[in-house]
Amino acid sequence: MEKWTPRHEAPEPLEGPVVPTIVGGTILWFVLFLAQLPFYGWFDDHGHLWWLWTCLAGGGLGLIGIWYVRKRDAAIKRDAATRNAPASQG
Repeated sequence: MEKWTPRHEAPEPLEGPVVPTIVGGTILWFVLFLAQLPFYGWFDDHGHLWWLWTCLAGGGLGLIGIWYVRKRDAAIKRDAATRNAPASQG
């Protein structure tokens, strides 16, 4: 089992513009859903209706993702503000 043990520390996670990335992806899923909606009959006739519902599910999950990453971003900023604030004297 020793050969599978990592020999170095894991790198720090990459941080970037997470909220705009999730918002952009969510918008893309909804745009794809709306672009395919006029072809509902064709998708149904050819057994590809799941493409339409996949895009809608991606948009719905993206909305949950937006809520999650906004809360996470706010918590990170709150934590950074409390770490940088001087200790109150009482």
